[in-house]
Amino acid sequence: MENEKKLGFGCMRLPMKDGEVDYDEFNRMIDYYMEQGFNYFDTAHGYIGGKSETAIRDCLSARYPRDSFVLTNKLTRNYFNSEEDIIPFFEKQLELTGVEYFDYYLMHAQDRDIFEHFERCHAYEVASKLKQQGKIKHLGISFHDTADVLEKILTKHPEIEIVQIQFNYIDFTDAGVQSEKVYNVCRKFNKPVLVMEPVKGGGLVRLPDEAKKVFDSINIDKNFSYASYTIRFAA
Repeated sequence: MENEKKLGFGCMRLPMKDGEVDYDEFNRMIDYYMEQGFNYFDTAHGYIGGKSETAIRDCLSARYPRDSFVLTNKLTRNYFNSEEDIIPFFEKQLELTGVEYFDYYLMHAQDRDIFEHFERCHAYEVASKLKQQGKIKHLGISFHDTADVLEKILTKHPEIEIVQIQFNYIDFTDAGVQSEKVYNVCRKFNKPVLVMEPVKGGGLVRLPDEAKKVFDSINIDKNFSYASYTIRFAA
């Protein structure tokens, strides 16, 4: 991602209208984002009940050249029970998103238990074969557990190229999320990091009054929003 402007467009939450993705608004959002020089999009099969992937197909893949954007998708535990299930599911994801390859393909939501399921199904090995075929450009994981579990995964699978972690100033020292410790494991193994939940699902925009007072007291630029502090922290 060295040559990309590093602000991603997560598609777990999209504008909705009458129970469907609002394509007109999503098109406007994509166009504005791309006009600013950004190009990284993230989705998964379970997002918005499958509607995220098809919205990517209709609003991004169908409207922009494939080499103009970077697309991440994920292999999610709920959608495969055996090694044999993985490739048909992957091919379905390509079809639903309207592309011939994924720039990044992540083993989704890895924790101690989910990782064991991926191991039993040889998911990492299957994904590596898909990479050899050119259907995946980079193999990675998204991660939700403690630092010791991440160390175990990265030790066992050095082929992992990138790690997506939950990272914001609240979770940085949280005992459960362990953002700082997890980040330091990524550094130890020299793995680039993708940040998810930098604004904690919007929770760090809607601050309690006491927290607002803290930020207001140090605000050297009145144009700073509460959200901007979270992005600056992650950056």
